[in-house]
Amino acid sequence: MRGVEVSVLIPAAGNGERLGLGPKAFLRVGGRTLLEWALEAFREAAEVLVALPPGAEPPEALRATFLEGGRTRQESVARLLEAASLPLVLVHDVARPFVSRALVERVLEATRATGAAVPVLPVPDTLVRPEGEGYGEVVPREALRLVQTPQGFFTALLREAHAYARRRGLAATDDAQLVRALGYPVALVAGERTAFKITYPEDLTLAEALARAWNV
Repeated sequence: MRGVEVSVLIPAAGNGERLGLGPKAFLRVGGRTLLEWALEAFREAAEVLVALPPGAEPPEALRATFLEGGRTRQESVARLLEAASLPLVLVHDVARPFVSRALVERVLEATRATGAAVPVLPVPDTLVRPEGEGYGEVVPREALRLVQTPQGFFTALLREAHAYARRRGLAATDDAQLVRALGYPVALVAGERTAFKITYPEDLTLAEALARAWNV
């Protein structure tokens, strides 16, 4: 990431309702908060902007600019975008603490070349469409991918996508969906299994084990 003019946007204003342990940004894994882990991969970025829950005290000693987040992830990213000052942005979920520099570099390289890029993984499991509570039609997994973050975009493009979404009343779970809604292509790059999203309580067991390995 050295020498790249990029703004890193981290929407961390969620309350972590499925985990039930309070805001994810302040959840501790391996002796660090998820926010501290997430920032580690971007410590060489020229600008880091973080959206926190309303009323949350910004952590001390972390190199980032803190803003109040919105009611949804999409609103938080829109607020961060307004404050971004550089031509490229990376949007990253705070709930994905284990992101390698190599993954960041792959996304950045593809973003510089295409304007929009996201990391993805093949689907390893069999997928079915349930019939009531029974085993239904198998969905071919070969054509599907799991989408991760960080996601990279030209800043102007992502601003246009968010403005379009507001006009049309579109809601999305990630920013690539909004860019696609404009008709703009989004490039895919290889993701990493370790960049999984902490969503459920059982994910914390895996995260603690991985934190020990990363701290070695």
